[in-house]
Amino acid sequence: MKLSINNITKLYGKQKALDSVSFSIQKGELLGFLGPNGAGKSTLMKIVTGYLSATSGEVWIDDKQMTTANTTIRNHIGYLPEHNPLYTDLYVRESIDITAGFYDITNRRQQVAHMIELTGLGDEQHKKIGALSKGYRQRVGLAQALIHDPQLLILDEPTTGLDPNQLDDIRKLIRNISKEKTVILSSHIMQEVEAVCSRVVIINKGRIVADGSINEIKSGLKAGSQQVKVQFNREVTAEQLLAIKGVLRVEFRDETWVIEAAGTTDIRPAVFKFAVEQNLIILTLMQKQQNLEGIFHQLTRGLS
Repeated sequence: MKLSINNITKLYGKQKALDSVSFSIQKGELLGFLGPNGAGKSTLMKIVTGYLSATSGEVWIDDKQMTTANTTIRNHIGYLPEHNPLYTDLYVRESIDITAGFYDITNRRQQVAHMIELTGLGDEQHKKIGALSKGYRQRVGLAQALIHDPQLLILDEPTTGLDPNQLDDIRKLIRNISKEKTVILSSHIMQEVEAVCSRVVIINKGRIVADGSINEIKSGLKAGSQQVKVQFNREVTAEQLLAIKGVLRVEFRDETWVIEAAGTTDIRPAVFKFAVEQNLIILTLMQKQQNLEGIFHQLTRGLS
């Protein structure tokens, strides 16, 4: 199921929560959706699910437009909100079964049993939700979000408050689910996004500031700056390297030049061209991978 978000703007009075946000997600893609508090993540997810209407712009799921009035298309969406709303006095199986009833599932009993097995709730299914740990409550929320077999799954901070073992289990579960479904995962945990997602969209102050694969984001290409490490067969000067178009700064460390360049175009071809023109042999040339958390701070706080 393909999701297309086209120029979505959301105003609350004079405050602009979202400002012309556009991106698309292909079927089977697991997207990490990042941003600081107040960036507009939850607002956009509510618009995608049809809970909120946009001030302008459109959301398309395959060839159908999502609106607050279009309830039919919601049958194809599963949503786990950040604060997982559960009735703690219900038993696990009972709660999942009630959720299944909302969707008028024909093979209801079999589907409930399948969700309990898929989310690892077999040993807990006859307990009250109030007696469960945070990790198992999250599993119940996932089971409810998946009970109607949606093709698009939206997870808002699904691992908040989990211990390391619970975190690992939920990550594995999300990865398995993403093999058959389109998944949007919103999180503040950079390690989680790196471990689970193949692509990242970063939003700040209602606008998209980066969109690309994990490697593209970490290389700095999507952040508007990049670093490469290069080693030549003989000496060159800093002045020579700074003359290469796009180069901002250079530093010589351990027989290797670290070159920082601006823009979203890979600087390595320009460095290679420089070497050819100077009759140099390149011994090493590679992009320097940056920390995802550092890139996130750079894009959302303006840090260098």
